[in-house]
Parts: sequence; structure tokens; C-alpha cells
Amino acid sequence: MAEIATIARPYAEALFKATGNGAAGATAWLDELAAVAANEQLRQFADNPKSTVDQVYGLVTGVMKSALDGIGQNFLRTVIENGRLAALPEIAAQFRALKNAQQGAFDAVVHSAFPLDAAALADLSGVLEKRFGRKLNLQVELQPELIGGIRVVVGDEVLDTSVKARLEQMKVALTA
Repeated sequence: MAEIATIARPYAEALFKATGNGAAGATAWLDELAAVAANEQLRQFADNPKSTVDQVYGLVTGVMKSALDGIGQNFLRTVIENGRLAALPEIAAQFRALKNAQQGAFDAVVHSAFPLDAAALADLSGVLEKRFGRKLNLQVELQPELIGGIRVVVGDEVLDTSVKARLEQMKVALTA
């Protein structure tokens, strides 16, 4: 949706400039805000003409697990006052892209059949950074259907070492 991306860009850039070196901390509460704003019932409440800015702000901050700092509070009020609550997930994505560009890092999603502990994730991070040749921010998602192994997605690059992928390769080889 190009329209949402166009709406979100100035908010993400302004927040990035406002947070400066605190962009890493802002990412945490911005991701949480994006998750809260993705709720359809919340957006319906916010879009209701009878709902005031203070009511919507109170509801959003009441649902959040972490507290907002001063910049976060001002940012959320601005987004609500301008009726842009639905754009928060895209704002968070663009903010993360700006932060990653500044740090020279990339987001990577690791799909794993089993949960990974901190030590295994640290080892995996080193191996993947060497393999992809760049700093990676890993996010783990469980996918039991992989049977075993992992599937890593970095942008448009995919590294699939899962048992499911190997079985598919064997199936293709046997039927060819």
C-alpha cells in the first residue's frame, strides 16, 4: 500500500531525528505501539467520532506493557491527533529501516522447528553474519512444520537448511 507508506515516512523520519542515539530504545516501544495499533477493535474505537484524543491515548497506553518516555508520549499524541493510528505498523517498519541503515545492519528472521536458547542464538548469529557478510538483527519464529533445521530470511535472500526443504529436494530428484 503506497499510500500508507507515504503517510508513514515523515513520521518515521521525524521520530528518528528526535530520538537520535536513543533509536534502539525507541524501537522497543514503537514495535509495541505498532502491535497495539494493529488491533481492529482499537482502530474502530479511535475512528469513532465520539472518541476523544485523550480517551484513545489512555486506552493505548493502558494496554501497553512498557511505559513511554517523553518523546514516545508526544509521538503517540501526535499520531492520534492526526488520525494516523492505522499507519503505526508502517511507521515502525520504516523507523527500523532507518535505524538499520544507520547501524549498517539488516533484519533477519530465523524460522526454527524448535526454540533456540541464548547461547545457540549467539553462535548462530556469528555464523549467519559471516555467511551473509553483514551485521544481522535476528528474530526467531517457531515453525514446527520444518521438522528440524532452520530457514533464514534476510531481505530477499533465503537460506533453507530445514529437513522439510531437504525432503522436498529429494522428492523432486526422485520424481524427475
